[in-house]
Amino acid sequence: MAAGGANSGREAVPTVALSSGKPMPRLGFGTATATLGQAEGHAGVKEAVLRAIDAGYRHLDTAAAYNAEAAVGDAVAQAVRDGTIASRDELYITSKLWIADAHPGRVLPALQKTLQCLQMEYVDLYLIHFPVSMRPLPEGAPLVVKEELVALDMKGVWEEMEECQRRGLAKAIGVSNFSCKKLEHLLSFARIPPAANQVEVHPYCRQNKLREFCKAKGIQLCAYSPLGGKGTPWANDSVMDSPILKQISNERGKTVAQVCISWVYEQGDVVITKSFNERRMKENLDIFGWELSNDDRCSISDLPESRGNCDFMVYESGPYKTVDELWDGEITAGQRNQRVVSINN
Repeated sequence: MAAGGANSGREAVPTVALSSGKPMPRLGFGTATATLGQAEGHAGVKEAVLRAIDAGYRHLDTAAAYNAEAAVGDAVAQAVRDGTIASRDELYITSKLWIADAHPGRVLPALQKTLQCLQMEYVDLYLIHFPVSMRPLPEGAPLVVKEELVALDMKGVWEEMEECQRRGLAKAIGVSNFSCKKLEHLLSFARIPPAANQVEVHPYCRQNKLREFCKAKGIQLCAYSPLGGKGTPWANDSVMDSPILKQISNERGKTVAQVCISWVYEQGDVVITKSFNERRMKENLDIFGWELSNDDRCSISDLPESRGNCDFMVYESGPYKTVDELWDGEITAGQRNQRVVSINN
């Protein structure tokens, strides 16, 4: 069990051991918003993180791209001052290397900038955000410019990720949005294997093949968008609108969100939830003391699979021309989200 700090009277969220670093709490609080922090502002994100820590979350997930690291850092510092937690060490902090910095020579400076924003000496987990790079652009440029997407120098970038861990700036390193094929390639030369792979997982994107691969290789699968990311540029709207999931939630006396989170948790994944609404962030922690029935699980396993939208990482002259190429064909046939959106909207 994870340490509870000042919340020791509340049941702590169970943890899972990784191949490196300290155990990771299996429920995390995500800080990616539909506007990447623009609508919420620094104060809004900080307040949400403070409420999450007070509710019992001890795993905070952020990224350079989310425009939230400084707010997370301020919230953690405030939580320590307020006595909600005894120290930063009670928390598990994940952040991610953005594609513009996914180049040899830019990884260590990017992590140092992240640590400066977070006001921390280390992160518990540092991930390569996507298996693609982008030519560095001037400050103030859009987050993604498709014409500037280039192939990731996976070996060169991973060597620098390993150096981050050797220096103690990241206690563990890993990846995000990597397919089985890309993980296989990474493992062929990695001296320090990835501790985790964070990908989309929910009842309509079950990731069974990837989960089995990761389990066999000692890589912890972490699930983002367990509710489908409704309202975000990368959304899969099938989830919260699902009649099957609504029926299960009614029968269990739970919310659709709780059904989804419980299902992902049952698979052995770490679940990254995100709601800045205080009532819902507490509901998202309430997945213990009850479970889905076998009939529920069978109904979920029969749902058509699809991925959320990743169009912003593909381009006709880029390293990946289609979402299928990005995922090396590891997309289940069936309903797919074909909306064309920009991550900068």
